[in-house]
Amino acid sequence: MSESSRAGLARFAWLSIAAALATIALKFGAYALTGSVGLLSDALESLVNLVAAIGALIALIVSARPANAHYHFARTKAEYLSAVVEGVMIFVAAVFIIISSVRRFLDPQPLENIGVGLGISIVAALLNGAVALLLLRAGRRESSVTLVADGKHLMTDVWTSVGVVIGVLLVAATGILRLDPVIALLVGLNIIWTGYRLISSSVGGLLDRALDPAKQAVIDEILAEFAGAEVRFHAVRTREAGHRSYVTMHVLVPGSWSVARGHDLAESVERRLCERLAHVDVATHLEPIEDPRAYEEELGVELPSSSTGES
Repeated sequence: MSESSRAGLARFAWLSIAAALATIALKFGAYALTGSVGLLSDALESLVNLVAAIGALIALIVSARPANAHYHFARTKAEYLSAVVEGVMIFVAAVFIIISSVRRFLDPQPLENIGVGLGISIVAALLNGAVALLLLRAGRRESSVTLVADGKHLMTDVWTSVGVVIGVLLVAATGILRLDPVIALLVGLNIIWTGYRLISSSVGGLLDRALDPAKQAVIDEILAEFAGAEVRFHAVRTREAGHRSYVTMHVLVPGSWSVARGHDLAESVERRLCERLAHVDVATHLEPIEDPRAYEEELGVELPSSSTGES
């Protein structure tokens, strides 16, 4: 997918917003009918889904803008910011859920209209599940951190709904009212774990974490194809910025080679990397293999000027 067409991914965020609005109405309706704090916790998470979906929409629009004089590497990291905000919103929802569950545990209340309430909750869960799978598929296909994060969040909401439904059914079957807030508390703790994983992953992207091991292995494989007695690579560095991947390296060749020959080699390496890795930018720095200064990056020290061989 080209950079200009990535703006089309915003339609998935609009779909997420529509799903959030629909499930908010359904879940709060289920809570109003039953009085279940478990169903209330499920409804509160859907409010967070709405905020997260709006954030995802903004991030996708911003990250699709091309590079310019002020943003030389475009704005692809906006997707990480969206994912961090979504993680924070998950924490907020979890706090409300835990507070509500503790209050209801201390003051248990009977549930009403359980059958109708659970039926509505199941419909909402199925809707969220369908949208979550669509977002995850599109996000992984297009390397969109935002869509993957939103899809994972919605899928967490689905499992929340499953847990709440089971809890309410257990209350109806056993008559133990405190099972309802206990289930809500477990849901809240699970949501906190989801938020933590989402934030930690996004912060890694903001801090220029290296590419994942699978992509690193592809880079190593390609460089091994070109390396030999006359060609070496070092100072290979990688990072991700949203859907873009960046690779930089030093290419060491004999000083007797012409500029054109060295440039042709660098071009071949860059082309092979772009063929194997999607949305990748590669930058190479050509150096003479005999020059000790070419190894300063590899050794991790700054060599004295006398090491060049000059008297």
